[in-house]
Amino acid sequence: MESVPKNRFSRRSLIALSAGLPVVASPQTTRRTDGYVDILRSPDVVTAFLENDTVSLTRDGHRWTARGIAVEAEPHASDLPVRVEAPDAPLMRIHLRWRATVPERWRILNDQWERSYGDLEWRGILGERVLPWYFLAFDGQATHGYGVTTGGASFAFWQVDPVGISLWIDLRNGGGAVRLGERTLEAATVRTRRGNKDESAFESARRFCRTLCAQPRLPPAPVYGGNNWYYAYGRNCSAANIQRDSDLMADLAPSGENRPFMVIDDGWSVTNTAGPWERGNDRFPDMPAIAAAMKTRGVLPGIWLRPLCTTAVVPENARLRAGSGQRNSILDPTIPEMMEIVRQDMRRMVSWGFELIKHDYTSFDLLGRWGSAMGADLTDRGWHFADRSKTTAEITLALYRTIREAAGGALIIGCNTFGNLAAGLFELQRTGDDTSGREFHRTRRMGVNTLAFRGPQHRAFFDLDADCAPITPQLPWDLASRWMDLLARSGTALFVSVDPKALNAETKPAIQRAFATAATRQEIAEPLDWMDTTTPGRWRIHSRTVEYDWYGPEGGTPFPR
Repeated sequence: MESVPKNRFSRRSLIALSAGLPVVASPQTTRRTDGYVDILRSPDVVTAFLENDTVSLTRDGHRWTARGIAVEAEPHASDLPVRVEAPDAPLMRIHLRWRATVPERWRILNDQWERSYGDLEWRGILGERVLPWYFLAFDGQATHGYGVTTGGASFAFWQVDPVGISLWIDLRNGGGAVRLGERTLEAATVRTRRGNKDESAFESARRFCRTLCAQPRLPPAPVYGGNNWYYAYGRNCSAANIQRDSDLMADLAPSGENRPFMVIDDGWSVTNTAGPWERGNDRFPDMPAIAAAMKTRGVLPGIWLRPLCTTAVVPENARLRAGSGQRNSILDPTIPEMMEIVRQDMRRMVSWGFELIKHDYTSFDLLGRWGSAMGADLTDRGWHFADRSKTTAEITLALYRTIREAAGGALIIGCNTFGNLAAGLFELQRTGDDTSGREFHRTRRMGVNTLAFRGPQHRAFFDLDADCAPITPQLPWDLASRWMDLLARSGTALFVSVDPKALNAETKPAIQRAFATAATRQEIAEPLDWMDTTTPGRWRIHSRTVEYDWYGPEGGTPFPR
């Protein structure tokens, strides 16, 4: 091998040379003294993906064009807005690529499309890894942020490899192309943050998240209370059960103005899990009376619904993925009459007297997949909404804004919703998949993971709800109590799901202490070992290090007790 001047090549290039492989120098590659990669500049390559074709766009300054398609990406202050025009082209995606030498030492933290599924973690560079909305990069000394601002008109994800950073902007309408017509689409706004060496990775992440959402909508006081799902699971529930639970929540809550919530989860409607949401079933005969009785007991009433799913007769052209053989109908929110059903359902909940509304399943109902299965493709191909002129992100935003407007002053928890699109609209967000009243290993995997890795979003996008602390006979109390304790001291929302059979002289005082803590405003708990595990056990809480054993003597058994 020929001699190489010292320091001319990176270690990666030297490895390639020693193996006899070619090394191609990029004109965009420059040496840096730190680990930050600057992409707040015009990308080096822009490609448009059409329904049946791929088009490489030609650059002219900050504008790329070809075959009637135009993409503009001109830096402005700390932003890089991306605007798209495609008056005649059936547009699917735009790919922006920045060539750069990415530090080998980078460790990268992902976000997820909707809830996380125990799958948030710091990892080394994996070029195929899909990084929805934003990612964090730790270079060994500082943590840098790269993302798109919340509430955009597209679904955006990142990919990072040794020689560059990619941003994929999904502009589809359902599983097909969008028809933009003559308008210019403000597709996404890229924003980055160079981290500082004197701040922890967690604090860097928090500061970065605050730059992505201009105006989060937050509850006026810390949210805590009860939810009946993880002991009832939609079956063993009735108005009488809810009043009993309301009495318990009120009894265990501290005195003062910040009262606990009691949320009626799935199981109250005529059909369960699906609408119409016009009345309760025979176990919930009078919903306004139930809400009023909950208030007299000293709790704030909350209720669950799945706004897009119904057993009612819906015209074929108003159903999403019509003819798919599914038993229930999924409303197409681009049809005004279907959106009006959602609006009236939300207003009805408020008129009944409910002060918190937990709406569920919109990401699954819109796209037909759980977030864990969305990856780079989000949904099945070959279908579209009735109105093809809007992107799926725009359609989702219109739905969320309708829910927000119709709910008036009631608090909203989004569950199975897209957090990046919900930010600034909903006060609370369920950020992880379900915990469990039957198997603690699920609570450990889903709950602890989302609390740790999405903690930076707390009060930057919304108040975080990492899901309930179930207290049931099926769960080992030593583990279940630790999860409740962490939630109570984390600064995020605390909901407990208490099976009456699990109440005793040990559990009741523990819930009472947890409520007293959760009812007061606290700083977010910081996971200290989150770069080494997906289930952090060391946390900084009120300037002290607190350790939690999430496994116990039996370890991580995947089976119920």
